[in-house]
Amino acid sequence: MRAANPHRASVSSRRELSVRVLILTADIGAGHDLPAALLAEAIREREPDAYVVVADGLEAGGRGAQAVARSGMETILQHARPVFDLQYWLIARFAPTRKAGGVLAMALGARGLLKRIRRERPDVIVSTYPGTSEVLGRLRRMGRLPVPCVAAITDLAALYWWAHPGLDLHLLIHEESREEVERVAGPTADIRHVRGFSRPEFDAPPTRAAARAALGLPAAGPVVVVSGGGWAVGDLAAATETVLARPGAIAVCLCGTNAGVRSRLSERFAREPRVRVEGFTDRMCEWLSAADVLMHSTAGLTMLEAQLCGTWAISYGWGIGHIRLNNRAYRRFGLAAVATDPPELAVALDTALAAPRPRFEGYASLPTAADAVLALAGR
Repeated sequence: MRAANPHRASVSSRRELSVRVLILTADIGAGHDLPAALLAEAIREREPDAYVVVADGLEAGGRGAQAVARSGMETILQHARPVFDLQYWLIARFAPTRKAGGVLAMALGARGLLKRIRRERPDVIVSTYPGTSEVLGRLRRMGRLPVPCVAAITDLAALYWWAHPGLDLHLLIHEESREEVERVAGPTADIRHVRGFSRPEFDAPPTRAAARAALGLPAAGPVVVVSGGGWAVGDLAAATETVLARPGAIAVCLCGTNAGVRSRLSERFAREPRVRVEGFTDRMCEWLSAADVLMHSTAGLTMLEAQLCGTWAISYGWGIGHIRLNNRAYRRFGLAAVATDPPELAVALDTALAAPRPRFEGYASLPTAADAVLALAGR
């Protein structure tokens, strides 16, 4: 039996207190920060007096955690893919070193995380970053952390570190992830398929015509969004060239926060009127609703969001590490096509353009992540 949270008051008096929520993220691309921010916003909407803190779990862990998991990571992802592939295999795929990786994560980050947790005195903790989820799960299982902890799982597969038997609740964006989470966290784990880690507009995306009009795109003809995630990783140039080989097709390149990639693509396609190069955007729902196809390199929420908008998704351009395992799952569940080179990408694109994709109509009726978190906090 887990120890009671010493920060909690009696049931009668707690109703008069504001719920306290600590959400831990990591500044690695946008795939962890955005779900954390959206969850915080949704909790505040439901509980206006809630005390909600979003903190970087690596920063809270200390310099060691940042040095191992964050420092230089953007450079490695862009220019040293084999290094990342090896790192991932060692910490997530090979059982002996995976266990050692968990011990190392504890050594580097547990003390700092516990210090931040004591400072915030939360009623519940949510992690959107797998490294932090691993540490929280270990702390819970060891009896060193009396606060209930939630894992927000925003990948489809490769879920070691995302899930842990010590965590109290696992929230999924894909129902198809349940089997793997049960394998990692155990058959009795509390696992729920929820919405709320994507922007609210994905509950009811605009029509293709409305989205194209809002973005200044032609009403007719193929539109393909080419995305490399928040850091614009992957072979975006080759993906764009593949789009341009289709008569009349328009390519929209989303470069996230990577100014260098945006500049290079803008220069390369400066004379091509069928290419639009954009930086970080908060209009993802409109872009995906306007598009017929998404070409995306980093898995995660964007692939689900394409499905919500009725847009075919192709995983291309960066099939290493956890992306390789997600690609297998996309194929297995039929959620996305996968291409490993430009010729395969061309075939996948033609197949996707041949027939529209139905939208995921049941999404808006799913329970919300915010409600699940507040229920765990006793609200």
